[in-house]
Amino acid sequence: MIERRAFEGLGHANHGWLNARHHFSFGSWYDPSRMGWGALRVWNDDEIAPQTGFAPHPHSDMEIITYVRSGAITHQDSMGNSGRTEAGDVQVMSAGAGVRHSEYNREDVTTTLFQIWIEPKTRGGEPSWGAKPFPKSDRSGRFVALASGFADDEGALPIRAEARVLGATLKAGETMTYELGAGRHAYLTVAAGAVEVNGLQLNSRDGAAATDEAVLTFKAHSDAEIVLVDAL
Repeated sequence: MIERRAFEGLGHANHGWLNARHHFSFGSWYDPSRMGWGALRVWNDDEIAPQTGFAPHPHSDMEIITYVRSGAITHQDSMGNSGRTEAGDVQVMSAGAGVRHSEYNREDVTTTLFQIWIEPKTRGGEPSWGAKPFPKSDRSGRFVALASGFADDEGALPIRAEARVLGATLKAGETMTYELGAGRHAYLTVAAGAVEVNGLQLNSRDGAAATDEAVLTFKAHSDAEIVLVDAL
């Protein structure tokens, strides 16, 4: 089963400084049929205006992955971490038993990003944060693990969930496949371009939810960038 989640049909909240689309119920947007997909709980498509952002606020028991599409985001937290994550880079915060953090767009241009929340396999523990660049050239024609709870996904940022976040780029006309294990859930978003997944057409910023599909076959109709979460 694979279902398209058209960008136009996503939840929408425009706060002025933040223009957000929600793939799953979030904040004031509630859809009982979209409460998550396996361990994946949140996928927000955020546009953050220049010199604005998320003021310090708390989190606990959640793996929070930020995939920056354009611009940059500047992070600070109660653990003493700070850093600037720019387009093509990924940051991960394991909230653990509790952490406070802020995320600001200190740039003079709008920052666009995907904010992905995955439920951890165990609650509590010490919080942590990390960030890393992932050059798009390294994921040309194949999926690369960006964040993962599996030790054999070398080079990925660690998360405390039985899940992985992957990224890939395809040139127009190229194809690739991804094997989805039994009982697992895949959710993907086309960050740019247009692709076909198992015959289903997806345009830029559309999402798709898949399960009980042994193999996902991707064909690019234009140069494309794809982000996929594979979770229980």
